[in-house]
Order: sequence, then structure tokens, then C-alpha cells
Amino acid sequence: MKDSPSSVIKGHTPLPWRILAASTVAQTASAYLVATGAFLIPHLSDPQGPYQLSLASAGAVAAAVTGGLMITLVAWGVLVDRIGERTVLLLGSGPGAATMLSPAAIQLTTSTSLTVVALAIALFFGGIAAASANTASGRLIIGWFPMHRRGVAMGVRQMAQPLGVALAAITIPPAAHSAGAITTLLLPAALSVVALLVVATWVRDPARPSRQGTEGIALGSNPYRNKAGLWRIHAAAVLLVVPQFTVWTFALVWLIGELGWSALTAGAFVGATQLAGAGGRVGAGIWSDRVGSRTNPMRIIAICAAIVMAGLAVTDYFGIAIVAVALLVVASVVTVADNGLAYTAAAEIAGPFWGGRVLGIHNTAQNALGTAVPPSIGALIAVAGFPAAFAAAALFAIAAIPAIPRTIDTRE
Repeated sequence: MKDSPSSVIKGHTPLPWRILAASTVAQTASAYLVATGAFLIPHLSDPQGPYQLSLASAGAVAAAVTGGLMITLVAWGVLVDRIGERTVLLLGSGPGAATMLSPAAIQLTTSTSLTVVALAIALFFGGIAAASANTASGRLIIGWFPMHRRGVAMGVRQMAQPLGVALAAITIPPAAHSAGAITTLLLPAALSVVALLVVATWVRDPARPSRQGTEGIALGSNPYRNKAGLWRIHAAAVLLVVPQFTVWTFALVWLIGELGWSALTAGAFVGATQLAGAGGRVGAGIWSDRVGSRTNPMRIIAICAAIVMAGLAVTDYFGIAIVAVALLVVASVVTVADNGLAYTAAAEIAGPFWGGRVLGIHNTAQNALGTAVPPSIGALIAVAGFPAAFAAAALFAIAAIPAIPRTIDTRE
């Protein structure tokens, strides 16, 4: 039997917060797995390394995980709406661990050196498994927390992405350098096992209203038919993916290749900036709860993202390294701060019977463009340099500003 979110919260039981913790762990494992590809780029493109790929080719391998994630998000969302969040998270975490474990196990037990194609295939299927957490863990927060607490709760849950990226930045490059790319896949496999255990222990599905009656029928109607704000939230969030993916995919490469930092120092620095980004998401959630709006803070954040990416382009072009590094820190916070707001707004518009599908569509749209960022921005960097890439990201942030609606009509 499913529990009632409202009665549990009023009774001050810690169950919703355990749900939030489990949701965050599951999403962190997913984000870590997805970020693994990006932080293998320095190893894959190392001229003295075993693969010696071009930056664009290494970016394409890294994008395989995002491609796997993208093509299955809506399918996972349909399952969330039909069979519940807990089952979907369990179905994703187990295969996620197996997918990452298998190539490393084959290589270690047979002494066979697997190719970059095998790495790309493993990342692709790992992305498919990781997609489960993107819809199910977010839907848990909407189901267990009331509207006036969802901003901060979703902000905590959305910390998972920068936490996962930070952990990947710190662990993946040195692991790949010392043990190779295939063996490094054991790290996301281990975290997926942790997520599986936490979900099995703590997660319980929230109650949903009856589908019967006038209210149930209204809540079950397609939100895309009469909710223009939902389309605009999707559009703005998609455009804001470009500065976000540009920063966390190529910050490490920029620090190492352009500024001459060591892989260890650069990894630690990027990891620290991602932790700062995690705090920024919580702050944005608190802000949205206090002002009673998801979209107004989101618009201000988009403006700030445009300014800081343009500033990063200018300072890097003129070689003002100290200022550019400082702006990179700011960009690492600002470019991810909108995610939780857009995600929460989309789920609130969707309602309890369309939340999984809407979040799946939201993430699919984001990752469709996100998949193209590593190879395309990598190619742009190869032709025109990092300042051009940062300037292009700023243009996408500018385009997002008018797409953000002033108000939204929620069904939660």
C-alpha cells in the first residue's frame, strides 16, 4: 500500500527526507555514470595514450552515454506513471552496475585489451540504465513534498548531478591514467550497487489521487494540449543545456590543455567547482520557494549565465587567465542552477498522472542537444579555440531568456 505524502509530512516523520536522500543517491550514481564519458576525454585524446583520438572523436565516445540515456527517458517515464518510482529505480540501478562491470570483468579475467568501440558500447548501455533515475527520482520528490517545500527538496535532489560530476572529475581521470579506460568503469559500477541497496531499503512510492471523478479525469488529461507554459519551460531548459554541458565537459580539457594544469590539479579544481554548483541548486530552490515562483528566478539565472559565459570568452581570448578561472567557478554554479527550477516547474504542470512522461520528455529534449555538445563544441574548439566555444554557449543562454514564461499553471 502506498503512503500519503501529506499525512506523513504533517506527522513530522523522517520518511520524506529518507526518500529524498535515497532519490539523491540514485541520481548521484546516474550522474556519475553519465559524467564518466566526459572525464575520459583527456585519456582518450592523449597523444601518448593508448587511443590517441582527436578531441571531436573523444567527444563522440563520451556522448555515447548521453545518447543511451536520451533514447530511453520517455520509456522510463511511461513505466514510472504505470508501475511506480521504486520499481523503476531498482530496474535501472541493477543493469547500470552490470553494464559498467561487464567490460572491465572481461578484460581483467581474459587479459584481452578491449577497443574504444567496446568502451562506447558500454557507455551507451550504461546511459540507458542511468536514465531510470532521471525520471523516477524526480517524480518521488514531487509526490512526497508539498509545493512550498519542493523547491528546496528538488534543489537537494538536483545537487546529485554536480555531486556526481565532481566525484567523476576527482576519480575518473587519475583512474583512467593508471588503470585504463575499461577498468575505470568499475567505479560507476560500484556506485550503482550502492544506489541499488539504498533504493531497496528506503524508497516507497507516494500515494496518488484516484483517477475517477471530475478531478481525476482532469488530472489525467494531456498537459501538452492546453499548457503552453510547459512547452516554453522545455524550450528554455534545452537552450540552457549548452552552457552547462560546455562548462562541465570541457573545463578539464581547457585547464589542462590551455593553462597547463596537471590532470590531478585540474580534476580536483573542477570537482570543487561542481560542489559549489550543487550548493547553487539548493540556493535556487530555496529562492523559488520563498518568492513562490520557479520561472522568475530561472529567468534571472539565465541572464547571469549569458553574462558569465560571455565574460569567460572575452577573458580567455585576451589571456587574462586569473579572471577567466574565477569566471569558470562562477559559470560552474550559474549554468546548473536553473535545472531544478525547470524540472520542478515541468513536474508541477504535468500533475500526478503525467509526471513520469513529462519529465522523460523534458530530459530527452535536454539530452538530445546535450549529446551534440561534446562533439560539436569539441570541433568548434579545434577550429576557432575555446573563446569561440564560450561565446557560442553565451548565445544559447541569451536565446533562453525570452522563452521562460512569467507564470505557470500547475496541477500539483
